[in-house]
Amino acid sequence: MRVGVLASGSGTILRALVERGLPVVAVVVDRPCGAVEVAREAGIPVEMVERTDFGPTFDRVAYTHDVIDALRRHDVELVAIAGFGTILAKPFVDAYGGRAVNTHPALLPAFKGWHAVRDALEHGVKVTGCTVHMVTAEVDAGPILAQEAVPVLEGDTEATLHERIKEVERRLYPDVIERLIGR
Repeated sequence: MRVGVLASGSGTILRALVERGLPVVAVVVDRPCGAVEVAREAGIPVEMVERTDFGPTFDRVAYTHDVIDALRRHDVELVAIAGFGTILAKPFVDAYGGRAVNTHPALLPAFKGWHAVRDALEHGVKVTGCTVHMVTAEVDAGPILAQEAVPVLEGDTEATLHERIKEVERRLYPDVIERLIGR
């Protein structure tokens, strides 16, 4: 099964997928980021579908179609979202529903959204974690495929807690994708 990865960050999750030997055939990014270099080092084609509009005029549907077109150019069958910074519109779910997974730095359904780690700390929880779930039209609401708890330690900052969650993600996410592609 041909896997496409959507990324916007440092590329550590992408690196974990590549190191596991998963069949990543394309990486789509919405901005210049570390994932581009990780992909290039691994010989994986990169498509930049740069998001330049962050205001009220942003055409999310048109942008989503551009991302879908990039994935289709590489015959992607399963999409792994790895810290992609742009929420895609319904046409993405129409195109890849049941074939797109996401990793989220919290134990869903708690702490949905972009600031999950900060929100967990602000709420004073003693345990948070990582969730891998199917993508649906509602953000961070798809069926849960796997979860793993991560303790919140005394003195944790958003950065230290997020890094421990990422350590779990870099193991758990490839495990789930291997299962989905039948390896």
